[in-house]
Amino acid sequence: MFFKKQKREAPDTMNEKNLDDKELIPVSKDEFINIMKERLHHSADLNTKELANGFTLVFLDTLTDKKMLNEDILSRLAGTSATPDEALKSITVSSTSKHKYVEDGVDSILKGAVLVHSTGYPVIISAVVATQENRSLTRPENESQVMGPQIAFNESLATNISLLRRFLTNANLCNESFKVGKQTNSAVALLYLKDIADEEMVDRMRERIQSIDIDSVLDSSFLIQLIEDNSLAIFPQMLLTERPDRACAWLLNGKVVVLVDGSVQVIGAPQTFIEFFQSMEDESVRWQIATFIRILRVFSMIVSIFFTAIYVASLTFHYEIIPQTLLVPLGESRSRVPFPPIIEALLLETMIELLREAGARLPTKVGQTMGIVGGIVVGTAAVDAGFTSNILIIIIAVSALASFTTPNYTMGNVIRILRFPLIILAGFWGFYGLMFGFCFLLIHLIRQSSLGSPFLAPFYPPRFADWRDSIIRLPIGWTNRRPKQARPDDKMKFRAQKTKE
Repeated sequence: MFFKKQKREAPDTMNEKNLDDKELIPVSKDEFINIMKERLHHSADLNTKELANGFTLVFLDTLTDKKMLNEDILSRLAGTSATPDEALKSITVSSTSKHKYVEDGVDSILKGAVLVHSTGYPVIISAVVATQENRSLTRPENESQVMGPQIAFNESLATNISLLRRFLTNANLCNESFKVGKQTNSAVALLYLKDIADEEMVDRMRERIQSIDIDSVLDSSFLIQLIEDNSLAIFPQMLLTERPDRACAWLLNGKVVVLVDGSVQVIGAPQTFIEFFQSMEDESVRWQIATFIRILRVFSMIVSIFFTAIYVASLTFHYEIIPQTLLVPLGESRSRVPFPPIIEALLLETMIELLREAGARLPTKVGQTMGIVGGIVVGTAAVDAGFTSNILIIIIAVSALASFTTPNYTMGNVIRILRFPLIILAGFWGFYGLMFGFCFLLIHLIRQSSLGSPFLAPFYPPRFADWRDSIIRLPIGWTNRRPKQARPDDKMKFRAQKTKE
């Protein structure tokens, strides 16, 4: 290979560029201070401290722990000779490194490290003394449950990984670190269990994270849109959770988990459509109760999406399917309504969504009061004014209530949105439009995948062995195999015969 010759600078500055265009650490104290100030644009919180024995310290006040700085660095360096090796021996901070490039020093100082420079040496020592400003561990807010662990992730990546390691005291738990975002340089961790997770699945997730070229990644919900199989689909293909026990369950099933520094939720993949209607509490109750609850959630999802659309189609095109005893009260209820059923339904659905969104954005106590009072007042006023019928009020209320049974917030939002196009299809083409919408959704789901695995498994393609822990949940002794969707290397959780004995 041929390299372009570069002009060498004066020997006293030592600001040479290496073959990778990285700037070397200067041996001059003043030159080192000036370079760090220029790289950090003379930030107000950038502090430099020169010791009498020849050491120069550079750090950011807002990122460093002053107690650790004084006790573990300043007091230790005061009586030593000003050489990098002596600095490494004297500093009592656990995380220390030696750097010879300016870029590496800038990265370290932005992570809360103190840079120690020795006059006459082209290297620096970085010692991490970052402040530990973490929110205390609390109960899960969005995935609360009665039984099971009552602890949730927080915004600290180190804390979240430690929670997973406490649940999984396993040497095979692998942790790979990445930097994502050209401006934020966010830390992203990829976790999986060696000898259980499929290597091809891990490689696929690793490649997707490494291929991201974007300015910033501030949350897991943002990252998930960059790495999922089809970002244009309305259905999410990967799950987010704030529960460490659920993330550990994914790891034990051969799945991969992705954490983002600053985010309280972690990503799990691959996932299936039916897993969005499962909860960790299902594993803590008897299998009969868990099966009933799962069936109830799936039924509620169907009711929430199709109930209002069926009402609109029946009143607009298909009166013959309405029982004769219901026709008279239905006609009396709609006698004062000036709008066709499709306008009436869309108007009420929009009002319900407005109340729900207003209640979510207001403070908790005010939001609850707003939702209850607003629903009663608006519903009663709408019926008295003749804008809607009593029966539609009941149908809309049941559909809204059914949507709340979905344990996943993201899937709950999808169900809320799907009601509107189905109501429009039912209002224009009746049951034919409704069937067209259902077939479109079914084909759309069949075409989706999660990290390369079928999204509608175990029903399509049919994997009967995985049905025992899908909509139904059989006794634990029957669920001794890991789901085939993740293609785990170790397919057995335990030996069923030994468990029964």
